[in-house]
Amino acid sequence: MEKIKLGVIGYGQRGKGVIKGLIIPHFENVVVTAVCDCYEDRTQKAKADCDKAYSQNTFATTDYRQMIDKSLVDCVIIFSAWESHIPVAIDFLNAGIPVACEVGGAYSIQQCWDLVRTVERTKTKFMFLENCCYGRKEMLCMNMADLGLFGNIAFCSGAYIHDLRDEIVKGFENRHYRLRNFIGRNCDNYPTHDLGPISKLLGINYNNRILTVSSTSSGSWGLADYAEKLGEGYEDLAKTRYSEGDVVVSNLKCAGGQMITLTHSTTLAQPYSRNFTVRGSKGSYFEDTRSVFLDVDHTQKDGDHWKNHWNNEEQYYEKYDHPTWKKYNEGGIVGGHGGMDGLVYGDFFEYVLDKIPCPINVYDAATWMSISTLSEQSIAMGGAPVAVPDFTEGKWLMNVNKKTPLFGM
Repeated sequence: MEKIKLGVIGYGQRGKGVIKGLIIPHFENVVVTAVCDCYEDRTQKAKADCDKAYSQNTFATTDYRQMIDKSLVDCVIIFSAWESHIPVAIDFLNAGIPVACEVGGAYSIQQCWDLVRTVERTKTKFMFLENCCYGRKEMLCMNMADLGLFGNIAFCSGAYIHDLRDEIVKGFENRHYRLRNFIGRNCDNYPTHDLGPISKLLGINYNNRILTVSSTSSGSWGLADYAEKLGEGYEDLAKTRYSEGDVVVSNLKCAGGQMITLTHSTTLAQPYSRNFTVRGSKGSYFEDTRSVFLDVDHTQKDGDHWKNHWNNEEQYYEKYDHPTWKKYNEGGIVGGHGGMDGLVYGDFFEYVLDKIPCPINVYDAATWMSISTLSEQSIAMGGAPVAVPDFTEGKWLMNVNKKTPLFGM
């Protein structure tokens, strides 16, 4: 079988990590034929890595438009800065070249609509690479929800809680894009890690939709204090006024009656957590205590002694591990982030080869990315609810009486 000719756009931290750590060593049916980064040294590093891995002369450029050539690439993956994701994707889609796009938030609702319209008009394949949809605990809960073990789900929460102060403050010297976003915007700038898995569990854009988002933000002290701690060379950043709050909380209301709470916090001294929580009429899941509580296994009285059930998650993997993860564990876990990367990239290549339908489509991408823009609007209005567009334009209503499909099968 001929190998998939892959184009890579962006060879910073994420792009380099995925290509060198996952694509080159683990995907024998893929060859990187073209690379691009806006910085010449990164472009040449990408070329050198791929030349060595594939014993070839890899096409390299600092202008991604020179890669828009079907004879050069069969598909592309976009790893570049958040601001460029949608414009770059649209250019390739217009040329009929399939696109996989790494995650990030949008900068306007219009660009979300532009992405949707381009995919609909060109009928070119597009997948959003939200790897957390493939997290083992998230997929465990998807399977348990599919089996009805949680009953009617009323509430889900998720978060991106991560200490990224060093990466953000050193953004200018490391040529990383997060810093400029924290200086210029007050919003949930990275909403998809937490919202993506919850959306799949609740059937968002399939038989459900998000109606409104209401967001609030704390003050911002984390980055300035960290820059002051670093001392020499960071004096200006210690005095900078940052727009984004250290904690941004968004409450989302769904057509199906569910409530979702998202928390974004990456500028404080704190441990990593996605705070994934599912609470239903018959049971619940709590990530931070690695625990499941089900009516069928516990009594109401057990809830008064909840600590006795902390860390009971493993026994539920034995019973209800998602079929995708059962298969994955048998074949061996590959890729970073606990194996999520291997699954999401593997599905993209399967999708390109017409072996599976798109697991995370353009409506998902537009909806999840739009939360950045909408949270920015809500925060500016003191937390007032803001309507979330129905990017499916009613398609979800066609499935309103159908069961949500089990994601990843």
